[in-house]
Amino acid sequence: MPQPVELNPEASPLARFGFEVRRHRVAASLTQGQLARLLLFSTSMVGMVERAERKPERAFAQRCDEIFRLDGTLSELWLMADRWKDAAPSWFRHGLDAEQEATAVRSWDPLLVYGLMQTEAYARHVLAGEPGITPELLEQRLATRLQRKSILTKADPPTVWAIIDEGVLHRPIGDPTVMRRQLEYLLEIAEHPRVKIQVLPFEAQSTCGLMSAFVITELPGHWTTVWAESSIQGTVTDDPQTVKAITDRYDALRVEALPRHMSLRIISKEMSRWI
Repeated sequence: MPQPVELNPEASPLARFGFEVRRHRVAASLTQGQLARLLLFSTSMVGMVERAERKPERAFAQRCDEIFRLDGTLSELWLMADRWKDAAPSWFRHGLDAEQEATAVRSWDPLLVYGLMQTEAYARHVLAGEPGITPELLEQRLATRLQRKSILTKADPPTVWAIIDEGVLHRPIGDPTVMRRQLEYLLEIAEHPRVKIQVLPFEAQSTCGLMSAFVITELPGHWTTVWAESSIQGTVTDDPQTVKAITDRYDALRVEALPRHMSLRIISKEMSRWI
């Protein structure tokens, strides 16, 4: 039988689920075999769950709640782990899931306004540029993008920190009216108490963020994920090494970015160009 391993519950939702199952089992003075018989699952399944090697059926979590007399705690953790299962197009759906559940969001984009802060007209022009996109698919994706803004109207919204490259303020997306309204919207949304916007100026000559856009999301339970985008597909991961590498990169960008008041001033100045 494999020896018990010490799981890091912060590593992933599945690790948290396995950690809590083992913690409650040990507190109840049950062996894996005894718990397995009560659950009507195999001992090997209990072991794999506790090592975060397998996500069980939902019934496993529900029965654990009953056996340990929990008020749906493990069922909720199971649902969170289920959101991390692989399914196409998982990178996109899971990135949005993480954003919607986040307690804090930090974004960087060297080319565009962060999706959560785009106006409808700006977003429409961005999405319409994809080769072969149909009107129906365009409307679906536009609706999804606009729905992302709902996190700021929640009772307890996350802190949203966006760093925008200065070039984004100059890059024409749509006509001048679209750009002027987009920059105007950035100034409006910056008044939200949980929103912080900084501009990375040209003179910073920073290159560490030029390869891609990314979003760092902090989730309940101290889980952190990174959503990195590319022209083909994006990747969502909670791998600790990747999260640290991207977080270090974000911190480097933030050091070079202008303070909030100077950033809003440069946005206001650039807005006047788009007439």
